[in-house]
Amino acid sequence: MGPLAQSLDILMFVVVCFVLMAGFPVAFTLSGVALFFGVVGYLAGVFDLSFFLAFPQRIFGTMTNEVLIAVPLFVFMGVMLERSKVAEELLETMGRLFGKMRGGLGISVTIVGMLLAASTGIVGATVVTMGLLSLPTMLRYGYSPRLATGAIAASGTLGQIIPPSIVLVILGDQLSNAYQKAQLDMGIFSPETVSVGDLFAGALIPGLVLVGMYMIYQILMAVFRPETSPAMPAADAGDVGLGKILHALLPPILLIIAVLGSILAGIATPTEAAAVGAIGAILLAGYRIDETRPWPIYIAALSLIGVLLLTGYMDLRVARTEIPDADMVGIWVAAALCIGVACGLAISLVRVFRGNVLVPVMRTTTQITSMVFVILIGAALFSLVFRGLGGEELVHEVLTGMPGGALGAMISVMLLMFVLGFFLDFLEIVFVVVPLVAPILLMLEMPDGSNMSPVWLGIMMAMNLQTSFLTPPFGFALFYLRGVAPASIRTMDIYRGIIPFVLIQLIALIVLWYVPSLATWLPKVVYGG
Repeated sequence: MGPLAQSLDILMFVVVCFVLMAGFPVAFTLSGVALFFGVVGYLAGVFDLSFFLAFPQRIFGTMTNEVLIAVPLFVFMGVMLERSKVAEELLETMGRLFGKMRGGLGISVTIVGMLLAASTGIVGATVVTMGLLSLPTMLRYGYSPRLATGAIAASGTLGQIIPPSIVLVILGDQLSNAYQKAQLDMGIFSPETVSVGDLFAGALIPGLVLVGMYMIYQILMAVFRPETSPAMPAADAGDVGLGKILHALLPPILLIIAVLGSILAGIATPTEAAAVGAIGAILLAGYRIDETRPWPIYIAALSLIGVLLLTGYMDLRVARTEIPDADMVGIWVAAALCIGVACGLAISLVRVFRGNVLVPVMRTTTQITSMVFVILIGAALFSLVFRGLGGEELVHEVLTGMPGGALGAMISVMLLMFVLGFFLDFLEIVFVVVPLVAPILLMLEMPDGSNMSPVWLGIMMAMNLQTSFLTPPFGFALFYLRGVAPASIRTMDIYRGIIPFVLIQLIALIVLWYVPSLATWLPKVVYGG
């Protein structure tokens, strides 16, 4: 049993991948396989059961992690916006605005996908909504089924890379721990930190570049293969007035500015900005349900913006021995504005409750959040057992022994994550793979003598993970779209239609590889890091 005992760490990783691909629940698979191999390792004399004593502390650390509070808040924000019919109006308005030009419907889908990514970030809801509303329209006007399904699936996954993104929140938490561990292992006992806000700022430009590449591809298809993406008849498109455009675009754009702007301006942490987004989503849903009485919502929205501005320019802390008169005035003004927000919020909550929206949103939010945190707990146990079996040393030896040093190790990790994306969900990859490889990658020396940037590494991983939603056979975006696509659309049409967009994402990864400043420039400008 000697050689087998020394290979338990590798066997454990292989078994967990196999069981996950078999369709067993992720959280119970991770914890169950970990417990099984922990017991086997103990019986073989290669695992110390004292590793299990650290497990309760891991759970407590997860419960008290303020960064992870952003997860349920962003999920709530996304589900509430999805139920408030924002996507439907955006799709209709953008489709009519761009539909008169060749490829216009595809471009409108990409633009709406970008806006929904920055305001909801829920991939499943975005793909399903655009599949139900846009796909029949695109097919009716003669779009190629492959181009139409590919554009919808790819645009629907932009919520993985464009902030605020659940992936970036979870990845930021994992990378923060990995970066501190890497620095401590290098003998740096006052480690620097990387935050979710850094990843949000770093992902913004690469995300917009990816959107631009999607649009360029669709324009080229319209030019060189016009039969794949014809224009809508002018009579069907009609005229879209400025008021209609503003009615569709202004609310989600203002919400995006409030959430991302407060983070990038340093007014709010990502968790606080998620709370702002949740409040804004409730207000917007209340407004959409009853637009005949908008003034309480207007007052609440303006009050919320006023509170954010006051927070950015004045010290509103009340727990001080001496408060200057100007700050005291600001505190009273902020208190009055908070009352305005509370009144509008209460009215909106009553409206969404009476509209049978609040309960389904709360139920869906609870289900998604519970899934994420149970997987996180299972992954913590898996990580403990894997390290106890010597897996961390094995990963370190493999990555440091790669030809090409840090770049060779980075390429191998990117390839591993890309291949795993064919079979595993992004959560499984983030919770299982990232904690094992990120500390080692961040310790390796780049050709210029510096260490790898954690922000660049995080954005590379996030863009790579986005492909896990698109790559057959288990890409979840493909499943979502297959579930709502007409019977005339074959599954192979969806699979073939997504291939050009996966290639575009790989090209974007290569561009980001050679131009890392796309990810590192904005965080340096915003945070001075």
